[in-house]
Amino acid sequence: MASPSMAVAPLALFFFFILSLGSSSAQLSTSFYSSSCPNLFATIKPLVQSAISKEKRMGASLLRLFFHDCFVNGCDGSVLLADTANFTGEQHAVPNKKSLRGFKVIENVKSAVEKACPGVVSCADILAISSRDSVVILGGPNWNVKLGRRDARTASQSLANNNIPPPTSSLSNLISNFAAQGLSTKDMVALSGAHTIGQARCTTFRAHVYNETNVDSSFAKTRQSKCNKKSGSGDNVLAPLDLQTPTAFDNSYYSNLVGMKGLLHSDQELFNNGSTDSLVRTYSSSSSTFSSDFVTAMIKMGDISPLTGSSGEIRKKCSKIN
Repeated sequence: MASPSMAVAPLALFFFFILSLGSSSAQLSTSFYSSSCPNLFATIKPLVQSAISKEKRMGASLLRLFFHDCFVNGCDGSVLLADTANFTGEQHAVPNKKSLRGFKVIENVKSAVEKACPGVVSCADILAISSRDSVVILGGPNWNVKLGRRDARTASQSLANNNIPPPTSSLSNLISNFAAQGLSTKDMVALSGAHTIGQARCTTFRAHVYNETNVDSSFAKTRQSKCNKKSGSGDNVLAPLDLQTPTAFDNSYYSNLVGMKGLLHSDQELFNNGSTDSLVRTYSSSSSTFSSDFVTAMIKMGDISPLTGSSGEIRKKCSKIN
């Protein structure tokens, strides 16, 4: 029979392991820069506001940048690293190439923050704050962003290709993809509500509006009128992800799904006689429930594998390592 000390040791190691798993996100704090950069939020929001005022679509672009950052090795600013002759980053991965936008806005924000608080605030945190501000500016809910992330010195194009769900994803693929990031099915449906703003290229929704049956016929014809059936023709023509209020952060996205007017195949999969239909109905009828669950999911996503402490670095420019 094992001695009491030997019996306790594995249990202690188990709890140490569990604690160590949550330690990085536990180091994030909503007051992380309260002393080191007290004017951080006041510096960032006007610049995000200005960018959105010039182009409403930019709010969706900044929010999408945060999603695509967090789904590849966590929220570490790796998506902001530009390719060079000696460095292959994430910006030219299939889900990102000719698609991700807003890099210059983040760089401009970083420049202003560096003037206010040199060498203090990470690009990863600037992206997290900018995405929150984008939601608020476009009429969505507010929340306190947890901060303290540091910036990665590496990026992974292969993980960007593998981890970011394509617009052709099935419901089961979406559920498993988000689960791999520690996000529940409920989180996935709530986060998909980010598609209440922004636009998508013809190439991402062509097959859905031409070839699939789970789509309203008049809606499909409207989208077909500006998206040629032939691949390669009009690939970059844009259409709003939310037909009703494309520049307002609200719950209309879910009403569109109930009406079979989801632009992307992956959108309509959330309401297609599947396990998430009831949640879509709930969000379509209750904007407050959607807002609450969206905020919870955004905070949870922001906790994915952050670099903290002495890991990574605080980049001087978001597009390159120091």
